Order: sequence, then structure tokens, then C-alpha cells
Amino acid sequence: MTKTTSPLWIELCCLALLALLWGSSYLFLKVAVTELPPVTLIAFRVTGAAVFLLVVIGVRRERLPRDGKTWQMLLIQAFLNSFGAWVLLAWGQQYVDSALTSVLNSTSPIFVFLFTFFITRHESTNLLKLSGAFLGLAGVVMIVGLDALQGLGQQVAGQLAAVGSAALYGCAAIYGKRFGHLSASVTATGTMIWSAVVLIPACLIIDQPWTLTPSLKALGAATALSILCTGCALLLYFRLVKTLGSLGAASQAYLRAGFGVMLGVVFLGETITPVMGIGILAAVIGVAAINFPTRKKKPVPLP
Repeated sequence: MTKTTSPLWIELCCLALLALLWGSSYLFLKVAVTELPPVTLIAFRVTGAAVFLLVVIGVRRERLPRDGKTWQMLLIQAFLNSFGAWVLLAWGQQYVDSALTSVLNSTSPIFVFLFTFFITRHESTNLLKLSGAFLGLAGVVMIVGLDALQGLGQQVAGQLAAVGSAALYGCAAIYGKRFGHLSASVTATGTMIWSAVVLIPACLIIDQPWTLTPSLKALGAATALSILCTGCALLLYFRLVKTLGSLGAASQAYLRAGFGVMLGVVFLGETITPVMGIGILAAVIGVAAINFPTRKKKPVPLP
């Protein structure tokens, strides 16, 4: 874990807030996607986030990078963290049940651990962190229900797409360490600008959005998804990549499932079963193990 300028508990609160924002995205998606096609919705999401983040860096009097190399790096980050992972996941969801998809897509911390241990070695890894990664995943399985695993091994291409999306998220958490020379807000803005550049032409060609007549409810949900679940969430995410490290930032994937259940209880009248409660506890303990302070080692620079 990298040195932080804030107490650990503040960073963990930011991690929980990030998980809440990304966990709530499923509610807004469920409302908006009924009237907005997926590509148009994602384009709206990233474009609104880009505009919001441009305002943020303007208020902070920060500047976007001016060198081509940094913009090339931001394009890679945008592919890993947004439009590449999202398109792959959306394709996989056509063939895989949502419960199983949520489990498979929550494996990103395990990918971060494996990539870090075997390839990059840019931050410390140990048995406690590995145990936390698997315990958190077990918690997610209990939260969404053991029945979700019944389809494992069927529709292999769709399941590989969901796992591949998680792998891209894992790579994004590691690659995000390269932006130490940029603030979290500038990094987030650059990635969303690239995502908008890619997705706006795609939605114009595929969906012809000028023919759509979404309701105010759908537009409101899409706006919340854009500003809160994307713009604000990315500000937190790139901060946490710097403070908690790649694995710590990725561990929000386990908390996200728990927040999704709790939001369902509050807004949809759903109930939490004892197994779900145990799963939420397991996810929290797993995240705590991943982020438990360890003896500092000099990190190996990313190639």
C-alpha cells in the first residue's frame, strides 16, 4: 500500500462510498435502459461525466495534459476501465444470468493479486491479501445466492466475457498507478473524454438517438448514473488507486454487491436472508484483510 496523506479510516470511508456509488448504478441502469438503448445510455453516461469532470478541473484551475504520450496512456486506461470493459460485459450479459454475471464480474481483485504477484510486483502481496480476495468473492457468492453458480460451465463464451471484463478492471487498477504525475480529477476527466470520443459516434450509427423520446424519469436516472455513479465515482477511484493501491481500490467490487442488496431492501422492498447477511460480513472481512496495513516495501516501478 502506498503512503497516504490521510488516515486509513478516511480512505476506507472513500472506498465504501465508491462501492455505494457503483452499487447504486444498477438501480439507475434498470430504470434508464427500459427507454434508452445500451450504447446510447453508455454514451450519455460518459459524456455527462466528461462535462461534469471538466467543470471540476475548471473550478480547481487544473489543466488537461498537453503531451501525446499521456493522452495515449489515458486512451488505454479508458479502454480498460470503461468502454472496453463495459462493451465486453454487456455482450456477455446477453447469454448469462445477471446473478452469475455479478459473481464472475466481481473477480477483479483476484486478477489484480495474480497480475501483481506474477508480473508487475509494483506493490506488496501476501497470504492475508490473497485470503481476503477469495473470502470477499465467497461473500459475493453468498450475497447473490448459491444458485447463481448452477449455470457455471454453460454458455461459456458469455461467462468468459464477464470474466474478461473483470480482468480488464483488474488491469485498469494496475495501469492507473502510471498516472502519479496527474491528479485524480485530471485522470478521470481524460478517461471520460476518450470514452465519449469513442462512444458518441457508435451510438449515432447504431441507435440513431435523435429518434428516441425518453421520459423525464429515464433521463433523470441516466443523469444520476452519469454524474454520481461515473463522474464522482471516478474521482474517488483514481484517488484510491494512489492511496490504497491497485488491490485496495479493486476490493470495492466485494462491497458493491452488499450495497446493492441493501439498496434493494430500502427502495425495492427486498429482504436480506441469513445467508446474505453472512455474505455481507464475509465481504467486509475480505476487504479489511486486503487493506490491512503491511510493512512498507519499496515498490517496483511499472514498465
